[in-house]
Amino acid sequence: MNLLVYAKMQGMEQHEPARAWLEEKLSGVAGVGLPWSSLLAFARLVSNRRIFTNPMSVQAAWDQVDEWRRLKNVFTPEPAERYPEILAALIPEAGRAELVPDAHLAALSIEYGLTLQTTDRDFSRFSGLKWENPLG
Repeated sequence: MNLLVYAKMQGMEQHEPARAWLEEKLSGVAGVGLPWSSLLAFARLVSNRRIFTNPMSVQAAWDQVDEWRRLKNVFTPEPAERYPEILAALIPEAGRAELVPDAHLAALSIEYGLTLQTTDRDFSRFSGLKWENPLG
């Protein structure tokens, strides 16, 4: 979710590299998984006046989500058969309440065999998760 925010909100230090990275991924042929939790967090954050001086409107944020979801290579990974077991193993590794959503994203990534893309180093705590920071 942080990469989506950086890619869309001009004026952020990470905007240009995140924008270029996202554009490359979304224009490629490889599948791009955008979980609902990340899409909803994106819409919530980029439209929040407490966070941004010039936020997007809620409708503009939702239109962006819809645009991404309509791309041929974008899919929305949903919890499947192994998800409860994987998440149960990751919850103790989260260690703090605010990292439970991270455990959810890690479990989805593990279940689907995806490499999670993030600038958040907290994901390093989850065993079995492949992750990388595409911005460095």
